[in-house]
Amino acid sequence: MNETPTTHPALLPAGLTDVLPPEAERQARSAEAIMDCFAAHGYQRVTPPLLEFEDSLFAGSGAATAEQTFRLMDPESQRMMGLRADTTPQIGRLATSRLASAPRPLRLAYSGPVLLVRGTQMQPERQLSQAGIELIGNDTAAADAEIILTAIAALEAAGLKDLSVDLTIPRLVPSLLDAVPAHLHPALAHALDRKDAAAVAELGGAQTELLLQLLDASGPAARAVPALMAAGLPEAGRAQAARLAEVVAAVQEVLPGLPLTVDPVEFRGYRYHTGISMTIFATGQQMELGRGGRYLCGDAEPATGITLFPDHIIRLAPPVALRPRLYLPHGTSAAQAQKARAEGYATVPGLARAAAPGDEARRLGCTHLFFDGVITALS
Repeated sequence: MNETPTTHPALLPAGLTDVLPPEAERQARSAEAIMDCFAAHGYQRVTPPLLEFEDSLFAGSGAATAEQTFRLMDPESQRMMGLRADTTPQIGRLATSRLASAPRPLRLAYSGPVLLVRGTQMQPERQLSQAGIELIGNDTAAADAEIILTAIAALEAAGLKDLSVDLTIPRLVPSLLDAVPAHLHPALAHALDRKDAAAVAELGGAQTELLLQLLDASGPAARAVPALMAAGLPEAGRAQAARLAEVVAAVQEVLPGLPLTVDPVEFRGYRYHTGISMTIFATGQQMELGRGGRYLCGDAEPATGITLFPDHIIRLAPPVALRPRLYLPHGTSAAQAQKARAEGYATVPGLARAAAPGDEARRLGCTHLFFDGVITALS
C-alpha cells in the first residue's frame, strides 16, 4: 500500500520564509520609521485589502501585474479574485473611487506585503514587503522631485546613508523604436540594456545616430542632462528631456550632494510608467531600495509615486536598537514592572520561583535582571 509522503511542518513553498525574533521586530521598526517619515511629509496612510476581484485589481496600471498575480475563486460570489503583486494599482482604485472627491493633489502612503507568482534568479523571494507613497492629481516637476526627496528622507530615517538615484525616461526608447522594424526590437532592446554601442549601430537603422547619442548621454546628471538636451530628439522626446532637467534641478536645489545619474535608454521596471522614473540605490550596492515614477491613475489622472522595499533596506541599514529584555523574578510587583517598561525595558516575568534567577534570565534571552530592587546588566 502506497502512503502519501508526509511534508515536514516547517517546510514552506519556494520563495516564502518565516521571519523570527528578533529580525521580525527589526523589520517592523524599520517599516514604521519609514511610514512615520511619510506621515511627517503630509502623506496619509491607507490600507487596501490583500485580495480584490481581478477585474478591479487589473484595471488601469494593474494590467501590468497580471502575470505575477495569484488567482483564486471567491466561494461567496463565485468570482475570480487576485492576491496583489503590487500595491500601486490598488491606490489608483482608491483615488478614483472612494477618494474621487478628495482635494488634489492627493498624498497617500501604504505599507504591507505583496505576493508574486514567481521570483527571479537575483531575487527568489515571492513574498515581499512594500512601503510607498503616491502623489495624485499633479503633473509637475515639483511633484516628481517631492517623491524623490521624501523617499530619500524615509531611507535616512531607516538608518541608510550614501544614497544615489538613477533617473530614466521609460517611454523614450519605445517611442523611437517605432521607426525600426518590429522583428529587430528584442535584439535592439537587449543591446541597449547591455550598452553595446556596436550592436546598436548594427541594428538601429534610421534611429542609429539618435540611439547612440542617448547611450552617450548615460551617466552623472551634470553631464547627462546637457547631452540629452543637445540630442536630436523628436518634439515629445524633447519635452520629456526638459522635464527631466527640471526634476534634476529641483532635487539638487534641496540636496545638492545627492548623486544623480541618468539612463535615457533604460525602459524596464513597472510597465505602467509613463514619465520620469527613478530607482534608489545605496552607493556601491546593486540592490534596489526603491523604484517608482510617473503614471496615469485610472487611465486619466496624472500621478507619481515610489515603492520602497523594507526587506532590502533592513539588509543594508544599521541594526535597529531593540528594547533590552529585563527578567522579573516571580513575585515582582506590577508597579515595579510598569516602572521598568516606562524606562524602556521589555519585561519578561518569571511564572514560577527560580532557584537561580540569573541563569533563568539568560535562558530566556534576557539582557538584564531585576533583583532586590536593582536592575543589573547580565554578562
